[in-house]
Amino acid sequence: MSDHEEQPANRLREELPDEVPPLPSAPGDPQGARPERNGLTGRQRLLKGLWPPRLTRAQLIVALLLFGLGFGLAVQVASNSDSDSALRGARQEDLVRILDELDDRTQRLEDEKQGLEKQRDELENSSDQAEEARKQTLEKERQLGILAGTVAAQGPGITVTIEDTKGTVEADMLLDAIQELRAAGAEAIQVNGVRVVAGTYLADADNSVSVDGNKINAPYRFQVIGKPQDLEPALNIPGGVVQTLEKEQATVTVERSSKIVVDALRAAERPDYARSSFQ
Repeated sequence: MSDHEEQPANRLREELPDEVPPLPSAPGDPQGARPERNGLTGRQRLLKGLWPPRLTRAQLIVALLLFGLGFGLAVQVASNSDSDSALRGARQEDLVRILDELDDRTQRLEDEKQGLEKQRDELENSSDQAEEARKQTLEKERQLGILAGTVAAQGPGITVTIEDTKGTVEADMLLDAIQELRAAGAEAIQVNGVRVVAGTYLADADNSVSVDGNKINAPYRFQVIGKPQDLEPALNIPGGVVQTLEKEQATVTVERSSKIVVDALRAAERPDYARSSFQ
């Protein structure tokens, strides 16, 4: 080959830099790990960048907020777990009773709402609003008198008779019956001729029971005004009043009636300190 043909190849070889030999790997370094110019490997530089941590003020505030949020969520979850555990451990009879009470209260609130809406409509549509307001006031007065026990009442309801031949029925059992009847929507109650009102109390007294200081003896006879379809099932639910009394060897009889008369009256008491705020 002539000198003219070899000249470009020789010129290219002369222009290329000399090959740089690879730097030797340090003992123990992974395959292919090469130190940088400052003597640190890529892994060492990564660790150096992560530790020690350098937190700015904004990052610290965000961390505290996240910690507070997490703590609040943990407390909420724990609280819900406790409530769920309480219901999960309840007996089937207790759960049925709770559901029945919730349904009854919901229905009573709905009925009360409809009654108030009806009164509002009557006031708005009446030509003589003053006369309509007077009628509603009188009706409200009669209703409050029934609740306070100052006027007699009659209506549909039930009669509950508790025979206690063993003398095992105590005041708290009768109080449970009253509370269950109230929760089921009882509007007026009297027991052996004693009117039961909001402030009524029961106590044991010489193998019998006293109601507001009036001693009564078995058989205990409750006259209750309310919706019979709600009152009787409330007493007969599993684990309810009837089963509890029967476990004490008492006999309970519940009779529905279209007319129950509650005529035991209480004197209207004037409060010692409370006064009307209307001028």
